[in-house]
Amino acid sequence: MARDWQRPDVGARDWQRPDVGARDWQRPVVVAGAGVAGAAAARSLLRRGATVTVIDQRASAATDALAAEGARVVVAPEPPTGLFDGVTDLVVSPGFPPHHPLVAAAYAAGVAVYSEPELAWRLRSPESPAWLAVTGTNGKTTTVTMLAAMLRAAGLRAAAVGNIGAPLVDLTGHEVLAVELSSQQLHWSQTLAPQIGAWLNLADDHLEWHGGRAAYAEAKSAIWRSAGNGGVAVGNLDDPAVAERLPAGGVGFTLRPPAAGQLGVADGALVDRAFGGGELIRADAVRPAGAHNLANALAAAAVALGYGVPATAVAAGLAGYQPEPHRNAEVATLAQVRYVDDSKATNPHAALASLLSYPRVVWVAGGQLKGVAVDELVARVADRLAGAVLLGVDRAELAAALARHAPGVPVREVASTDDGAMAEVVRAAAGLARPGDTVLLAPAAASRDMYVDYAARGAAFVAAVTGLDPAGGAR
Repeated sequence: MARDWQRPDVGARDWQRPDVGARDWQRPVVVAGAGVAGAAAARSLLRRGATVTVIDQRASAATDALAAEGARVVVAPEPPTGLFDGVTDLVVSPGFPPHHPLVAAAYAAGVAVYSEPELAWRLRSPESPAWLAVTGTNGKTTTVTMLAAMLRAAGLRAAAVGNIGAPLVDLTGHEVLAVELSSQQLHWSQTLAPQIGAWLNLADDHLEWHGGRAAYAEAKSAIWRSAGNGGVAVGNLDDPAVAERLPAGGVGFTLRPPAAGQLGVADGALVDRAFGGGELIRADAVRPAGAHNLANALAAAAVALGYGVPATAVAAGLAGYQPEPHRNAEVATLAQVRYVDDSKATNPHAALASLLSYPRVVWVAGGQLKGVAVDELVARVADRLAGAVLLGVDRAELAAALARHAPGVPVREVASTDDGAMAEVVRAAAGLARPGDTVLLAPAAASRDMYVDYAARGAAFVAAVTGLDPAGGAR
């Protein structure tokens, strides 16, 4: 089943047709939003001779810069009359939901709507790098950075990009890209069809954006658009929602011993029985720790091997892999209590995987739950909770779930939202912890009620732990 994607004829395949890059872009296009992705899209279109209008809700240095470069800038809270007159395309930032008034106006005018990754795909030429893509509710960034490490270990010019890095329209000088794609980016795509696409898992998240679980799953499934046309679909066999959608001929990965045509774990090692790689690396050598990260490593390995990367490079990439920050990262051990930062666990599915990695936990949780229920999560982990400390706007929902499913677990709520809130949280957690426990920040929620992003929340946790004395108390 191994494929050699590094052949001279790759550029002639359906997904890299010579006519794609030659398309005439000298026509009116509207770009929604002047953020990183929007500004990159606008500049790329301007370079190709398009007449570009950028619409944003507020003026900024970014809109001023785009105006100076030749874009027409419209600052308005709603799409003004006539915005789409003569326009053929609307390029939206991924944050624009399908029900946004600007999108509705574009549809009413018969305008094609898509996002920056789709634009980058349409702008490709036969010399463009290959795309190897990953989606899933959780684990995307870990998987694409593992994949990029494997590709580089094979001597390829590769980068992890997309939802985590530089806009795809800006990328040059690479042979192959490990592309993280969110459900929003995939929703706003029509032709994007990576040579190999991996779907890691599916759990409730972003449902308010998509309008429901079915639409969310449908968006994710676009990662496999090339399957049946020479591409490879990679999917998680341990996730029923993904496994049941995996196309015939797809490559599955599992934490169980793999059957023929699969990757899995056997006798304490990651094993490839799809591409002939055999034993790849010992499971206890994979970092970050946790069963969910073994699954991420298997997904990355399946994509890399499917692209033709040798098994030795897959093993070398994993052995030298440096985990991204705020993902199951051990901060310190004080008074025999371990403190772990998994601020990236921004939904219940991610928090569950994190919590199941430790036998006895003081759980630090809370923030914006985004309309996702937490009862199932709390019920699954109740037997390992030594305590819980809750913060953020939706902490009451977590407290109610704990009262229902873990009534004997001591719970502390921190109402503060100022800069000292996390220090208060960590002190409360330290007071609940006993030797051998793990104080785990796995919020199960987004962070923007209190922090700029999950990284800022994680950094606040690290700083608060650093503020404890070696005996586990406040300095």
